Amino acid sequence: MKTSILLIAAAATVAAQTAEPSGAALTIYNQGFGVVRETIPLDLTRGVNSVRFSGATVHLEPDSVILRDPTGLVNLNVLEQSFRADTINQGLLLYLSEGKVIDFRTWQDGKETIVRGKVIRSGYVPNTAAMNRYGNQFAQRQYNLGNHNTGSGQPIIEVGGLLRFSLPGEPLFPSLTNDAILYPTLTWQLRSDRDAKLDAELSYVTGGMAWEAAYNLVSPEKGDTISLVGWVTLDNQSGRTFEDAAVKLMAGDVSKLQPDGNDVGYAKAARAEMDSMRQDGVTEKAFDEFHLYTLPRAVTLRNREMKQVEFLRAEGVQSRVLYIYNGAAIDRRRYRGWNAESVRNDRDYGTVSNPKIWVMREFENTKANGLGVPLPKGRTRFYRSDEADGRPEFTGENTIDHTPEGETVRIYTGDAFDIVGERKRTDYVLNSSGSSMEEAFEIRLRNRKKEAVEVRVAERMYRWLNWSIVEQSDPFVKTAAQDGEFRIALEAGEERVITYRVRYDWK
Repeated sequence: MKTSILLIAAAATVAAQTAEPSGAALTIYNQGFGVVRETIPLDLTRGVNSVRFSGATVHLEPDSVILRDPTGLVNLNVLEQSFRADTINQGLLLYLSEGKVIDFRTWQDGKETIVRGKVIRSGYVPNTAAMNRYGNQFAQRQYNLGNHNTGSGQPIIEVGGLLRFSLPGEPLFPSLTNDAILYPTLTWQLRSDRDAKLDAELSYVTGGMAWEAAYNLVSPEKGDTISLVGWVTLDNQSGRTFEDAAVKLMAGDVSKLQPDGNDVGYAKAARAEMDSMRQDGVTEKAFDEFHLYTLPRAVTLRNREMKQVEFLRAEGVQSRVLYIYNGAAIDRRRYRGWNAESVRNDRDYGTVSNPKIWVMREFENTKANGLGVPLPKGRTRFYRSDEADGRPEFTGENTIDHTPEGETVRIYTGDAFDIVGERKRTDYVLNSSGSSMEEAFEIRLRNRKKEAVEVRVAERMYRWLNWSIVEQSDPFVKTAAQDGEFRIALEAGEERVITYRVRYDWK
């Protein structure tokens, strides 16, 4: 699978004319934003031109807008840009009518009646978006005081010399003025060095767009070969519909400043030429430090629509089921804020037994195993086919993080029903000088399944970094600085006891 990246463009209105956008292209990031690019026809005269574009999204970031001649033949300068998203609605028209007398329509006994009333206060509170955008706590506090404590969210209408804190009926407004807008609108003052007709490119970053991956994995009742289907869900809450758009999906943790400014850095710019798109499936490629997935066909994304597209299908993927027993049940809340020395000196730390044995599913993300593509993070659902009727039954779900090609995917899917564990401490000795300590443990495993299994007993030497196993009943493998495991084979119906003794030295 290969991918590519997309930039963005939009449509414009030149002078009194409206140009229709074409060639919509979207790059959607899995962090709640996207990049839009469209081609817009411009008919410019030499000098300053007024251009209006009413096809932007509601969540457009105005300072991300780029308008240019992609051919470089026209010297196009943006002298001024403004963005308005206050589209016409009843509240806004009432706000614009404050201090004016307008008609209100009511119905009495099935007959229409017109009441004249003066709009003293509309109840519409503008500019709250700016408060949220800039994180102005003082402004937000003033808004809260004014709106909620003094009731500025309520309209005040004067009818017959009396004030009403509600509308007397359905408001009837005069015709729209040139200042009214029906859709989010960008307006530019453009200076051109010549008369020119050109297809300009408009790009911008917008919020309100997201995507996420999901994986369905089906295996037979006996055996661990799986079929894997990957889906992407596209979510368009941008306030605009995109017809037949070329869509690319960026996977990875891109640094992006949040509206309140609480972030660790700036987003890396998405710059690349549009790659040709294969028609046989989703393509993928590495891009900068991330991965891009290109959908193989144009997609229509309606406003407030969620759409699923299959991006991966693999058959015959070899997997393994792992049973892992981590027998120490530690209450993290109790030890919150404890340092290593305090934990070390608590003789009862780690002595409560956890009977549950984890069930993990593991497979290699390699071409030899039928995969070998970067897997974006997402939810995984596991199913097993019931041999009795062939129907797949749900057996667990979890999530995976972004997984590069060649890495191993390991997913927790639940706890084993027919395999149980028991862990207890059998000895605790602290020497008189306090320079060393020994602990001994006994671990019991019981396999009530009708087939043999292997259980990996994971033990953490949580007392100190300097430790050694001085006695053991079974082979022990050190897996990390303070971790190791026993790999125990259990026949059907078998019970096994594992013992070991660990010594800690800290002086």
